[in-house]
Amino acid sequence: MDQSLRPVVDETRGIYRVPRRAFVDQSVFERECRAIFDKCWLYLGHASELPNPGDFVTRKVAGRPMLFTRDKEDKYHALINTCPHRGAVVCRERKGSSPAFQCMYHGWVFANTGRLMVVPGHAGYPADYKEDPGKQLSHAPRFDRFGDFFFVSFAADGEDLATYLAGAGDYLKLVSEQSAKGMTIVGGTQEYSIRGNWKLLAENSVDGYHAASTHSTYLEYLKNANGSTHDTRLAGFGHDLGNGHAVIEYFAPWGRPIANWIPLWGEEGKREIEAIQQDLTARLGQERADRIAKQSRNMIIFPNLVINDVMAITVRTFWPTAPDYMEVNAWALAPAEESEWLRKFRLFNFTEFLGPGGFATPDDVEAIEKCQVGYQASREAQYNDISRGMLREGGSAYDDELQMRCFWNEWDRRVQEYGA
Repeated sequence: MDQSLRPVVDETRGIYRVPRRAFVDQSVFERECRAIFDKCWLYLGHASELPNPGDFVTRKVAGRPMLFTRDKEDKYHALINTCPHRGAVVCRERKGSSPAFQCMYHGWVFANTGRLMVVPGHAGYPADYKEDPGKQLSHAPRFDRFGDFFFVSFAADGEDLATYLAGAGDYLKLVSEQSAKGMTIVGGTQEYSIRGNWKLLAENSVDGYHAASTHSTYLEYLKNANGSTHDTRLAGFGHDLGNGHAVIEYFAPWGRPIANWIPLWGEEGKREIEAIQQDLTARLGQERADRIAKQSRNMIIFPNLVINDVMAITVRTFWPTAPDYMEVNAWALAPAEESEWLRKFRLFNFTEFLGPGGFATPDDVEAIEKCQVGYQASREAQYNDISRGMLREGGSAYDDELQMRCFWNEWDRRVQEYGA
């Protein structure tokens, strides 16, 4: 790849610059699709989306139509949702429960394991036609789970999922441990699109530096809403989790329905929160319980899975369809056994800040789209600067830019190695 499309790095002088052409160049976008989205482990779904045998959901992963199923033996499958006969999708529903799927074109029927069951007019085919491996629904080349988080890879070989996740695995456990009975996806999917390059949202998702300015309206709202906040200031650290994954972990001035009470929630809420804190401490010990309850986290799992464990939890993916366009999917995650009272405030927090109509997402979308507009001048104004904190001693602060550099180092490694 053209060397002018690589980051400019000088560790000694604390310089890290990213070429803006990487956000607009069609050839870079096409290389990313092959080098990153065809090679990495990508999030497919959560076990709680398939609570019973026979359940399924459909969605797109890296442009592919996928069918995520649970069969009668409680085995999960990641099937490519395209008929091997003529290519039509065999399941057109978003989700549901069914032991089999019938292609609407010629009526071929497939089990939720992918096995071909019925071929209308079978006399026109050889006797063993249905057993031909090429006539079954294709499975994702690799499919694995980490806890209740399921991933696929379209590469036939490569590192296993646990190795790929590296340090991000402990943070997925940290989220899962909020419940003794398992976490669950709540309600439906939030879907929206952004007229911006996908890497801008990857950066934004772990960018603590922008919070005070971009989200000043929300922070001001917290101060003015009677009793809704406390004196905790935004402060914490950024961590490199390996393989391009990164997280910021910090204290923040908002209530967390897992176990961080604020006055707005009153005495009833205080009793609820104290009970959760006691349960966490009994199950996990004081130190880990305090970490779960008192600290917020924003994590990027390379390339495009975001876990925001803040005033609520969102699981978010974003998929590029062009250099300047992406499609976003987001789900709310919560403890399965959560009380009605806590669930109400969790969902209020989720829609108030994290949802596409909340305080944060419209601000972030506006910032990303305005950056993309600015990149129209990428030949004259060539670089972004993400060097903040490079020369800081004592570890990276939550509002430094270590997290973006982790992402870009992995991005650069993968696009350089592709085809080498």
